Order: sequence, then C-alpha cells, then structure tokens
Amino acid sequence: MPGQRSITEAEKLAWDKLGGAPIHHDQMAMVANIYRAAAAVRQHLENSVLRGSDLTWTGFVVLWVVWIWGESETRHVAEEAGISKGTLTGVVRTLEARGLVRRGAHPDDGRLVLLRLTDSGTELMRDLFPRFNEEEAFVAGRLGDTECRRVAAGLRQVVLQVEEQGAERRAALLDGAEPAPRRSGRRPRTES
Repeated sequence: MPGQRSITEAEKLAWDKLGGAPIHHDQMAMVANIYRAAAAVRQHLENSVLRGSDLTWTGFVVLWVVWIWGESETRHVAEEAGISKGTLTGVVRTLEARGLVRRGAHPDDGRLVLLRLTDSGTELMRDLFPRFNEEEAFVAGRLGDTECRRVAAGLRQVVLQVEEQGAERRAALLDGAEPAPRRSGRRPRTES
C-alpha cells in the first residue's frame, strides 16, 4: 500500500537495528509476519467481501463459530472467536438486531446463554462463505497447495505451543503472580 513500509523493508530495518543483538531473529521475523499477515488479511476481507454484507471481522467470526459448531454457550463462542465475553455481548446485540442470531436460555442452567443462527443468519453464511473463501484463495495466491498445507501445519504448531505450554511459561515469567490489570490508555506511573 502506498505510504506504508513493505514487509521486507521492515525486516531489514529490524535486522539493521538488532543484527548484533543476541536475539532469535528468525523467530522474531516469524511472529512479526504472523501479526502483519493476519492484519493484512483481516483488513482485505473486511474491505472487500464483508463490507458488502455490512459485517465486521468480529461479527463474521462469531457467525462462523455458531454456523460451524451449532448452538453454543456464549463463553464457548467468545473463546473460539478469540474475544472477551464483553466484546461478544456487543457483537451479539448487533447481530441479533439484524436478525442473524438468537439468544436463548440453557435448558439445564439458567445462568448460561446459548447462541444460535436464525434462518436469515444461516442463509447469509451459506451465501457469504463461498465469496469469503474466494478471497482466502486470493490472499494465498502466491503459495501452492503444498505450501499452504505446510504453512497451516506450522501455524497449528505455534497455536499448540501457546495453548499447551503458554500458561506455565507465563507463570514462570511472572514468578507465579497473576498478570497486572491493564491500564486503559494510561501510561504506567513512574516513581520519582
């Protein structure tokens, strides 16, 4: 995109800045490229196929999760979508107002809420997903099928590493303490 540094330029600048530092350069490049690729794909899909359906990325992901898994507890939908339950509440409110999802009480536990697609939500996903998938093919266009499978397998290993060992690693890094709460938009106070 005009006005933005290319991914190869960013990698070169990082190497120039950190080349002599005793860090894991290849791993740094991999993680940075995961982030950049995810952001680029998300932006492309939101500005192409999702915009025509008046959906945000998060709205689409919530619809996808419920479409694939079927009626699900909100906590599971939030977890699968990679969002907080608070964020899910706002997304569901919007999708519900559009008649795409419906909330319902759990039959065994009144404290739990279930989400399911309406007929309109199911129809939207059946219509939208083939166009979404065409754009997935577009963004992977420089890779062949074998390379796509290798990248997908490698990324699954990254996810498994974090899912299976991340909690233990974080606990070790924090000496067993809970992470400090985030400060919303404020800079950390410094001692004078």
